[in-house]
Amino acid sequence: MSGTVSGPVSGAAQANPWRPVGPCTPAACVEGPATAAGLPRTAARLTVALLVILAGIPVSLAACRVPAGLRAAITRAWARLLLRALGIRVEAAPAAPGAAGLVVANHISWLDPLVLAATVPSRPLAKQEIAGWPVVGRLVAGSGALFIDRERLYALPATVAAVAGALRAGDTVVAFPEGTTWCGREMGRFRPAVFQAAIDAGAAVVPATLRYREGAVTSTRACYVGDDSLLASMLRVAATRGLAVEVTLLDPVRPAPAGRAALAALTEARIRAHMLDDAHAGRAPKPSFMTLIPAAGAVDMARPSSIA
Repeated sequence: MSGTVSGPVSGAAQANPWRPVGPCTPAACVEGPATAAGLPRTAARLTVALLVILAGIPVSLAACRVPAGLRAAITRAWARLLLRALGIRVEAAPAAPGAAGLVVANHISWLDPLVLAATVPSRPLAKQEIAGWPVVGRLVAGSGALFIDRERLYALPATVAAVAGALRAGDTVVAFPEGTTWCGREMGRFRPAVFQAAIDAGAAVVPATLRYREGAVTSTRACYVGDDSLLASMLRVAATRGLAVEVTLLDPVRPAPAGRAALAALTEARIRAHMLDDAHAGRAPKPSFMTLIPAAGAVDMARPSSIA
């Protein structure tokens, strides 16, 4: 959808608060690339990405058997390698002190968990359906993911308790409280359930913003919305030259007695304000942004990734 960052629409998007559906669709939101990658480069990117994914299967099996810190480092390296293979440049602003705990972000793409894993050593909170996906489910489980079953609401307290336990143990957990994806020009409301885990654990909530762009302009090429397929989205990404994603970790928010709904609303407001500032500015990245993953071209993708 075009325009500035605003609140969600009513109707179908709000039909089931536990399975929210954003109003964005590929037909309405996805635009052509500013610069196409070309067929040889696209094919090379997809080939290398497939090899990285396949190599991740034995790596994920091994990662399940190592300490959490080492597992997070392995996941981080693998995520950076896959993003580089797809030609995505990751740029991150220096994190604020104490930027650990429950990291919550706006949700645009299937790439978002990879981007945050490449930026912050963490464990993702993923929907239960992913655990049953071929290959992908194994990779996600190997990253130490916590799963939420949105079809069994009675299991929600157990999921919140699991997230709280991970936070108490010192893990950083990544969640996307919108419960669905938007195209990146707008965002939805935050569901408050996962914020209870931060309250129970006494952990900070770290708002994070994700912005995909081509040049200085916000890009919808990476979004995964509506009736989009994973294959179609991956092809779009690989066929786009100069695709970058900015990651900004904002100042942590400490849980207050007001409760999870107020905490969710405050965190959402901070993310929305930051996105609105970006949308109005239409800016290139700030000088303080560090390039964590340089984009890989068709020629140099065989070389090892230069990870900062």
